[in-house]
Amino acid sequence: MEFNSLKIGNLIARIPIIQGGMGIGVSSSKLASAVANAGGIGIISAAQIGYEDDNFEKEPLKSNLIALKKHILLAKSKAPNGIIGINAMVASSNYAEHIKVAIEAGIDLIISGAGLPTMLPKIAKGSNVKLAPIVSSLKAAKVILKLWDKHDNVAPDLIIIEGPKAGGHLGFKLEDLENETINYDNTILSIIEETKKYSEKYSKEIPVVVAGGVYDGYDIAKYLKLGASGVQMATRFVATEECDASQAFKDAYINCSKEDIVIVKSPVGMPGRAIKNKFVEKTLSGKQKITKCYNCLTPCNPAETPYCISNALINSVKGNVDEGLIFCGENASRINKITTVQELMDELVSELKDA
Repeated sequence: MEFNSLKIGNLIARIPIIQGGMGIGVSSSKLASAVANAGGIGIISAAQIGYEDDNFEKEPLKSNLIALKKHILLAKSKAPNGIIGINAMVASSNYAEHIKVAIEAGIDLIISGAGLPTMLPKIAKGSNVKLAPIVSSLKAAKVILKLWDKHDNVAPDLIIIEGPKAGGHLGFKLEDLENETINYDNTILSIIEETKKYSEKYSKEIPVVVAGGVYDGYDIAKYLKLGASGVQMATRFVATEECDASQAFKDAYINCSKEDIVIVKSPVGMPGRAIKNKFVEKTLSGKQKITKCYNCLTPCNPAETPYCISNALINSVKGNVDEGLIFCGENASRINKITTVQELMDELVSELKDA
């Protein structure tokens, strides 16, 4: 099928694909810039991005803010004509500080989920940055659209709908993730219709992008035919040479089977999708010893949490996968080789045209 570029205000991506933000450190400047150069939109995860800094253990916030600015500037220098965004979790501590630093560094787009980004317009006020909330239900879409309209007199520049097949933290109840009979396409259609009301009110296009379980060009075609303006994909970009994660992390994707992909419980109570390994098996058998708290998530209580999610994600991205948490999308087991970002984008576009 023929397809249009993805337009977010004055930002135009030739290929309607946003590379999903993956933390900790899985999608940083290297991956984001490669995707932007290939015609998509590259996203840096703001989650604990300073983990490699020598001072991170002592002053994680300072390290994170310095690293966030560094990675944004680096990505923009590597992809001077591309679009670079960040993914910032509402549930993260010092959320506003991360948003402000990203804007100062010249970020093009801020994608925000893991909670409703009700305060995002106020934090970003006065800037030209494009704002994109992540929602997983019509109810969440209605709430965020109404609140931004009522309190800030603005509408989002982009809406991202994240479905139940996504990786990482998910905005669904466990029983919904296990229910194979739910027709999520109806949710997508209803959110698109709800968004149109605000598009008309503010006289601007508000593209809707679908995320979660998007694997190939045929999936992209399906959602474009439903009325979406594009898709967000994360899992496919892990098995690329440019992905910022360790080779061991990438190999876990390549070597996993469908049965290895399980739902885990995050320390903040949200379900997440990950690859079953020794670490996941240990978390199922009982609480892990926590020796250091990074104060990374606002609802997290070290005295009660089953394990430290920062430590688990840092271990995995560095290659210590047996002691780490490896988030992934539902289709991770379909990946069987490492490719380049350009080759992957070419393949997706070819399939999309054939669909």
